[in-house]
Amino acid sequence: MAKLSSLLYTLFFVLVYITCPSYSIKVYNVISFGAKPNGRVDSTPAFLNAWAAACASTDSATINVPKGRYLLGSSLAFKGGCKSSDITFQIDGTLVAPADYRVLGRGNNWVSFEGVSGVSIIGGALDAKGQALWSCKLAAAGTNCPSGATTLSFTNSNNIRIHGLRSLNSQMFHIVFIGCQNVHVERLKIIAAGDSPNTDGIHVQLSRNVVIMNSKIQTGDDCISIGPGTKNLWIERVTCGPGHGISIGSLAKDPEELGVQNVTVKKAVFIGTQNGLRIKSWARPSTGFVQRVRFLGAVMKNVQNPLVIDQHYCPHNINCPTQVSGVRISDVIYRGIRGTSATPIAIKFDCSSKNPCTGIRLENVNLTCSNQLEAQSFCTNAVGKTLGLVQPNMSCL
Repeated sequence: MAKLSSLLYTLFFVLVYITCPSYSIKVYNVISFGAKPNGRVDSTPAFLNAWAAACASTDSATINVPKGRYLLGSSLAFKGGCKSSDITFQIDGTLVAPADYRVLGRGNNWVSFEGVSGVSIIGGALDAKGQALWSCKLAAAGTNCPSGATTLSFTNSNNIRIHGLRSLNSQMFHIVFIGCQNVHVERLKIIAAGDSPNTDGIHVQLSRNVVIMNSKIQTGDDCISIGPGTKNLWIERVTCGPGHGISIGSLAKDPEELGVQNVTVKKAVFIGTQNGLRIKSWARPSTGFVQRVRFLGAVMKNVQNPLVIDQHYCPHNINCPTQVSGVRISDVIYRGIRGTSATPIAIKFDCSSKNPCTGIRLENVNLTCSNQLEAQSFCTNAVGKTLGLVQPNMSCL
């Protein structure tokens, strides 16, 4: 009787899946729209037409990108307002940028999604071929070079899922979320040279309910950067290096800024990075704030600056503001963090004299110096406490 009930139950859902329109999925193959998988013919129109068809569908839709290399020779913007609330890019190939970096370099984005809902990107690779632009910037100090394009951006979008994507050699930032909510990112692999300028791995700003998990980021700037207006961000099991670490900020770029709150970074691993876990703000007035941040279970492997709060941020020491940071930093917990620092100062909390950091707590932190010197801490205008074993000594709190 139990087996019969189970069979009838399964049969019911099979019939519903077959007969109910809401369960049907339309598949759109980009090759059917004229895309060429040879890496030489511009497939931009084919991708846009495939999107238009999927967007107009009232059913769930999959845009299939078969194996091969697809040249996307110009900026590609996928606009929202779709009838379908469930569109998946199933990518088995590689999307490649033009060899001439100037084609994309003067724009803001290479592939962008604007005002979309329910979009997923599964698999595949994006190769932005940013090496030539990096060389231009490094050789000419950027004087005659375009700024460069972000590889993949989402703005004012919700219910976004990215799984198993590779982003290679971005001209500027690899992946950006601005004004988004309900985002899940998992098993990303982001690769750029350690000296590639401004190639942040993932940037989140003005967004809420974002999850980034089980990913590996190798880049020339912040592995993950967290901008103003970010709320409810969960980062777990991310490996970073090379790169500048995971950073909240830089903040206080503008006098009127939203705050950053409810950020958790759990079980991150930093390998040979410039920084580990960092909060940074310019020394100028701001309405911004940072509160309820949890840094949990991180491992540092030969990291130059493992734990940093820097409220006098000025990366190139040129035209630095001489004011006091207005950003208020409070309720920040560092728990279960261990590993090695490449410099003697393993912990540096340089907070604002006008708005000292408050509610700083370190629990079971064990950082040693990799060159056999004694690890040290430095803090100014920082108020907090330690629990359990904390090394180096934090008597400056």
